[in-house]
Amino acid sequence: MSDDEKLSAIRDRIDDFDQQIQDLLNKRAAAAQEVARIKLAADPKAEFYRPEREAEVLRKVKARNGTGPLDAEHVARLFREIMSACLALEQPLEIAFLGPEGTFTQAAALKHFGHFVKTISLGSIPDVFREVESGSCHYGVVPVENSTEGVVSHTLDTFLNSPLLICGEVTLRIHHHLLSMAASLDEVKLVYSHQQSLAQCRGWLDRHLPHAERIAVGSNAEAASLVTAKASAAAIAGEAAADIYQLQKLEQNIEDEPGNTTRFLVIGKKDAQQSGEDKTSLMFSMQNKAGGLHSLLAPLAKHGISMTRIESRPSRRGRWEYVFFVDIEGHRKDPKVAKAFNVLKQNATQFKILGSYPKAVL
Repeated sequence: MSDDEKLSAIRDRIDDFDQQIQDLLNKRAAAAQEVARIKLAADPKAEFYRPEREAEVLRKVKARNGTGPLDAEHVARLFREIMSACLALEQPLEIAFLGPEGTFTQAAALKHFGHFVKTISLGSIPDVFREVESGSCHYGVVPVENSTEGVVSHTLDTFLNSPLLICGEVTLRIHHHLLSMAASLDEVKLVYSHQQSLAQCRGWLDRHLPHAERIAVGSNAEAASLVTAKASAAAIAGEAAADIYQLQKLEQNIEDEPGNTTRFLVIGKKDAQQSGEDKTSLMFSMQNKAGGLHSLLAPLAKHGISMTRIESRPSRRGRWEYVFFVDIEGHRKDPKVAKAFNVLKQNATQFKILGSYPKAVL
């Protein structure tokens, strides 16, 4: 058999596989529609997005991938889009995010929900909360912390008075690009970006654009929009902003830390059920006395619960009073977590579970 004949035979096999895949995709979609009919018959206001179920499916996809040759992460992302398309047949979701178009928060929303949702751009983190609280959007996505620049205080502060719960988390590797209408670095006199992005690229800017003025704006996408009309300006922003605003990449991946990652929270009116690999976020306050924080956290250690993060913010209720935000491993319904929370709640002056949710899968 000649090489041309071998290639032709392989292509025929690929066409056959494609047909089988397409048939199975449509069968999966039909099954999703049947789920919708059963749920709606039982409850006209039924919810179709179940974060714990989606996390379980994606974990199974990665676990059974074996030796590939496709990477388990890539296969899981393909299934993420399949699930997104099937869910859209049951209930099209509207997801609020911190805009404008082209921000990393929008990228995080699409990574978590897939591209078969409608993303709604909003101007501030409180606006995202309000849109979900009012029911205008099903869920919202907001940034909460960056691996190099720390916590996003606006998000924590908004939780103080919001009834919303955390139902998911997304981690996103952040790659910053220098975008411009200019032809070269020599032409750049101004650099626009969000203050955190400027900080994350400070070393690169010091080395390559030491004389350029750095101007902080509300978002990287806003920076990209501004430089479309300024030939001597550049923006630090991501891939999506480059595409949306049709800007040239003068330099790619200019972040100082190659592992730069931002964590985002998915917020809604309900948190998630147990998925087997969960986290819980809570907030509490206490009387200002020696050993107060240690005594409050002691039940977590006693019951073998791992605390993954703790942050403090002013309570806004009194001078030098603080609220602590804590992330732990485990679900609020896990017996040992529930026991620890019962003790903690009795000793705290304020106690609130912000939500239990699956650990980020992708």
